[in-house]
Amino acid sequence: MPDDHAPSTDRKSPVGKPVIRGDPALTGQRAKEAVEFDPDDPESLALAAETVRRFSENTAGADDNVYMLRGAAACAALVRGEGSYKDAAARAGGDATVSFIRKWSRVHDLPRSIRVHVAKGEIAPTAAKHIARVSGEARLLLAWAALDHDLTVRQIRAVASRINDGASVEAALAEEGYTLGELTVSIDRDAYCKLRREAALDATDPSAVITESLESTLGDGS
Repeated sequence: MPDDHAPSTDRKSPVGKPVIRGDPALTGQRAKEAVEFDPDDPESLALAAETVRRFSENTAGADDNVYMLRGAAACAALVRGEGSYKDAAARAGGDATVSFIRKWSRVHDLPRSIRVHVAKGEIAPTAAKHIARVSGEARLLLAWAALDHDLTVRQIRAVASRINDGASVEAALAEEGYTLGELTVSIDRDAYCKLRREAALDATDPSAVITESLESTLGDGS
């Protein structure tokens, strides 16, 4: 039975809607340029097809995260509008293959908590393609590990492949020499003193205190 309170591992907002691209807090002035691709609107779908074709023929803007997210949105909307990856590729033409459209549609379908980091440039779009290859909680854990350890695209690709081959996220990361859930944080002086005192009095370590506090504060991830 699905856990209704588990954190989302897929996109919740409508396909093609510029939720991230249209947020000035994330993309600045470029938010005004955000285009919505409506798969149910013929004119918008035509624009999506044109955008996918151009995107497939020129991914030179790989360092431009907003540009890449726009291309991903167009891919996803075109698939939804045409009904299949094959029909979407045929409609777009150019160098837009089924594989190309599938990979970028998956990026568009990532949950907002990951897409935010793509928009901010903290996760490269090419890395997001590999994160999107895994499903469920694993894609969240891989994304967070990528941020915590500044993983390269090659490392993310390797970890994603191991996960899809049946390895746990922990084991897949360990192959690269990293530990899941290990990160460095900075806290103010008062909180630091309280944390150390609580850990000492409970005869435990700061990690256990932080974990217990976060689980109590954040609940079950809803």
